[in-house]
Amino acid sequence: MAQIELDHIRHAYGPAPKSDADFALKEVHHTFRDGGAYALLGPSGCGKTTLLNIISGLLHASEGRLLFDGQDVSRLSTQERNIAQVFQFPVVYDTMTVYDNLAFPLRNRGIAEPDVDRKVREILEMIDLGDWAKRKARGLTADQKQKISLGRGLVRSDVNAILFDEPLTVIDPHMKWVLRSQLKQLHRRFGHTMVYVTHDQTEALTFADDVVVMYEGEVVQIGTPDELFARPRHTFVGYFIGSPGMNVLPVSVEGARAKFGDAWIDLPDRPRGPMGGAIELGIRPEFVQLGRHDGMPAEIVKVEDIGRHKIVRAKLQDHAISAILREDEEVPSEPRVRFAPEAINIYAGSWRVDYETEGEGVSA
Repeated sequence: MAQIELDHIRHAYGPAPKSDADFALKEVHHTFRDGGAYALLGPSGCGKTTLLNIISGLLHASEGRLLFDGQDVSRLSTQERNIAQVFQFPVVYDTMTVYDNLAFPLRNRGIAEPDVDRKVREILEMIDLGDWAKRKARGLTADQKQKISLGRGLVRSDVNAILFDEPLTVIDPHMKWVLRSQLKQLHRRFGHTMVYVTHDQTEALTFADDVVVMYEGEVVQIGTPDELFARPRHTFVGYFIGSPGMNVLPVSVEGARAKFGDAWIDLPDRPRGPMGGAIELGIRPEFVQLGRHDGMPAEIVKVEDIGRHKIVRAKLQDHAISAILREDEEVPSEPRVRFAPEAINIYAGSWRVDYETEGEGVSA
């Protein structure tokens, strides 16, 4: 395992980049701790696979350095970095058996055959392919082949890091849940440094200790699932994390109150420091309260009953807003909307502004 340090990394696919707009990956300066489980989360084209390929050595960054345990590996190959990488689509040796596919990287490193057999059988059991061990890979389904690819990434215990590039795309939904759980168990057991790329928030939040949220080539927040939910540092994080995502409304701020249209909304405290750009209020649907008396008048557009709770879609002064109610809660026909003050975030130019009572770094 290794600590991975991204030292002011930037990357552009075109020659002679001149501005931030020319970089597919804007500056990343962060350390992935030894033995940590990380997810790179974001939509297609946000830079997450570019960053993963820079870590693996498939790409060399245009600027900056990459260090493993303090050693500069920026110009080393994937093999020299001792990386295992699992790709979106399965990469297997069709003419080999399932067993031999898993044994190949161990035998290639001169591991004793009894140790090879023990490790391969352990992985076969984990990926539920024990009964297929003697079958040639050629005749297997896409999800079975991807399980082999996953297993080959996991079979080695000497790697500096294991990198996963959307590895569950071709896996059926039930097996996705099983393999995510097994990967988490393996991480706890062996402590590999793992970096997992996905656009699926469920995969990211259930797998990772820390989630790296990326948007338009930039890392906009790194945090635990709880931190991303409670204090999204950027409005994109609030929108992307959660189902439905955070409500964002245009406001002005005076002291410890925000003005939305002709209504005043109490804030937890006064926002701290200067605020440039558009000012917005962010509130999770879980903290939007619908009542009959106090609050701002709203118009119900649609109610989605999804079993354990209801998602209420409404209009609030011509702005769309979502609220989540318990299954047994009644939806008023002429609701009044209130926000739980402690759950309100204020954004300036899309970035969260701390409140005066918050310490430095609370929103990071």
